[in-house]
Amino acid sequence: MTTDPSCLFCRIASGDLPSDRVLETEHVVAFRDIAPKAPTHVLVIPREHIPSLEGLEERHGETIGRLHVAAARIAREEGLEDGWRAVINVGADAGQTVFHVHLHLLGGRPLHWPPG
Repeated sequence: MTTDPSCLFCRIASGDLPSDRVLETEHVVAFRDIAPKAPTHVLVIPREHIPSLEGLEERHGETIGRLHVAAARIAREEGLEDGWRAVINVGADAGQTVFHVHLHLLGGRPLHWPPG
């Protein structure tokens, strides 16, 4: 598993930087976003450094699946039975600001479509 010591999310995953963690497994770390866009806004990241979905390879399939399984578990634990959204931004034009794959789990209020 590769990590990047200069990556903010790799440093959070390793415990070098603090976060408000809601889930931690061998492969995934989830923590509350510091600038939430909904009452529940959790970032779910792989421990492995993958900069973006843009460069995804077949070998990453299980890792990306784990992000979604973790999001579903967190949504249940957070009581989001009325609905929630899972978003992965790809590239700067889509709003990706940290180049380490991460899933935004958003819920706790009505989420309109299209998103901004």
